[in-house]
Amino acid sequence: MSMGMVRNGLLWCTIINYGILIVWFLFFLLPHEWLYRLWGAWFRLRPEQFDALNFGAMALFKLLIIVFNLAPYIALRIVG
Repeated sequence: MSMGMVRNGLLWCTIINYGILIVWFLFFLLPHEWLYRLWGAWFRLRPEQFDALNFGAMALFKLLIIVFNLAPYIALRIVG
C-alpha cells in the first residue's frame, strides 16, 4: 500500500465523517422537538440534558475525527 493511497483513504474518511457530523447537526437542529420526543420515549431526559448530551457527543466525535483522520492526513502530507 503506497503513501498516496493511505493519504487518500484518510482524506475520504475525514470527508465522510464530517458529512455524518453535519447531518447529525442538521437532524438535531431542524426536527429538534421530534427527536427529543423520540429519545424521551426511551430515556428520561430533560431538554437541557438532551441538548448537552448531543452537543457533547458531537464535540467528542469532531475531536476523534481530527485526531484519527485529519491530523494523520496532514502529517502524511507534510512528510510525503
